[in-house]
Amino acid sequence: MKGTISLQVLIFSIFFFSVSWAIPTQTLLENFLQCLTTQSNSISNAIYIQTNPSFESVLTSYIRNRRFTTLPAPKPLAIITALEEPHVQSTVVCAKTHLLQLRIRSGGHDYEGLSYRSDVPFVVLDMFNLRSIDIELGNASSSTAWAQAGATLGELYYKIANTSNFLGFPAGVCPTLGLGGHISGGGYGNMIRKYGISVDNVIDARIVDVNGRILDRKSMGEDMFWAIRGGGGASFGVILALQFKLVPVPGNVTVFRVHRNLAQNGTDIVYRWQQVASILPDELFIRAMPQLENGTVNIAFIGFFLGQANNLLPLMQSSFPELGLQKQDCHEMRWVESLVYWADFPNGTSIDVLLDRPEGAQVFSKLKSDYVKKPISKQGLETIWKMMIDTRTNIWMQWNPYGGAMNKIPETALPFPHRFGNLFKIQYATIWTNESDTDYNLDVLRRFYDGMTPYVSKSPREAFQNYRDNDIGSGKSDKIVWANATAYGTKYFKNNFWRLTQVKAKVDPSNFFIHEQSIPPPFAHI
Repeated sequence: MKGTISLQVLIFSIFFFSVSWAIPTQTLLENFLQCLTTQSNSISNAIYIQTNPSFESVLTSYIRNRRFTTLPAPKPLAIITALEEPHVQSTVVCAKTHLLQLRIRSGGHDYEGLSYRSDVPFVVLDMFNLRSIDIELGNASSSTAWAQAGATLGELYYKIANTSNFLGFPAGVCPTLGLGGHISGGGYGNMIRKYGISVDNVIDARIVDVNGRILDRKSMGEDMFWAIRGGGGASFGVILALQFKLVPVPGNVTVFRVHRNLAQNGTDIVYRWQQVASILPDELFIRAMPQLENGTVNIAFIGFFLGQANNLLPLMQSSFPELGLQKQDCHEMRWVESLVYWADFPNGTSIDVLLDRPEGAQVFSKLKSDYVKKPISKQGLETIWKMMIDTRTNIWMQWNPYGGAMNKIPETALPFPHRFGNLFKIQYATIWTNESDTDYNLDVLRRFYDGMTPYVSKSPREAFQNYRDNDIGSGKSDKIVWANATAYGTKYFKNNFWRLTQVKAKVDPSNFFIHEQSIPPPFAHI
């Protein structure tokens, strides 16, 4: 039945990590380093071990959550900041040969820090130096880009904008996200209703497999290419680069941000938003963002429209007059400038800010996700607002509408299954600045999440893999609890999880590419 793992694979996985624990870590490291230098003469400049004066800064510069700079977790034995693709190949081969677990980091935004943390002897393969972007212009429907995994979204958007004012790419609005993890996990942004998620537009990839080979779409085969478009690349290999279709955007788009609190009919407006946000024209995306501020709930409505304000205003008046959007609320700008706006920079900020790579974590955070399939009643909304107020902490949600293109793509087309039938997705977050407040904030968000149970999807209670949440299933990376793998697997991927396990068995039968929420080898079916 589901939950029964292949005995051969289970024994191998336990043997692999048991052996690694039995060998002194210094020996593991020395063997690994000797292997690397034998494989590549140029890799020495990319190796950082714990005795290197720069080790700590290299480790922490791409950690985005302070929770993972204070936990007493083991540090990697080495960090390999690959300077060229053969360095990636060598790292995979040597880590596998010498029984070291491999963690792969591109931008460091993994909400649970799985790209740079482990409880067994491990090394980090850091991709941030591999950031080239090449754009090939065609007509409006045939322009493409190749981007390496270590490039950020901001760098990609900047390169696109300096190539054409009429092309864009549907991905996230946080410019410091690394492409490798963001896109292979699905990729989500404010053009989702028009063009789907990022992986819906990926047409080729380069990946290093478990044997150290570089494969493209043709050589990896359609099963593996299916799996890495939404199933997370780190379960199947190391994503080197992705090729995707660029999408047409108008010369100017329109954005807005308006706020309504509970005294300004916020509940009625949110109730109406639920009814219309997923059926508005595909060119319009309106996020609702409830946040606890000064003892009440303030809701920000943040809009993005692929068109001009003189077309948006009559549309809003006819479809969503409750919001009361006015001409002065609307700002027309280039698509690339709208990304600066959505990233919460002041109006007029140069697009050069998209090239910034902030170093180090500034705040502590914990995040979760949900999907909503039926409108929440006004009474339900009032209950939610009360729960928020009762937390007395910095808690917020992002309610992101679906519909449009997401209703037209079958849920089995790619591993990402959250398609038709969803009104919106919720992202929950608590943010704090003092380490002493960690336990309180973690408990607050978990209790709030439990309180949302009546209003969200069921059987399974779905979640978004890119919003990683270790509360969904758990287990040591050297001995995964298979029932928990089923728990997170079916929440993230629904029935696509079982196909992902079959691909895993085919491309990584020894389960080398493993982390706390990786795709495991296949379960038997009845």
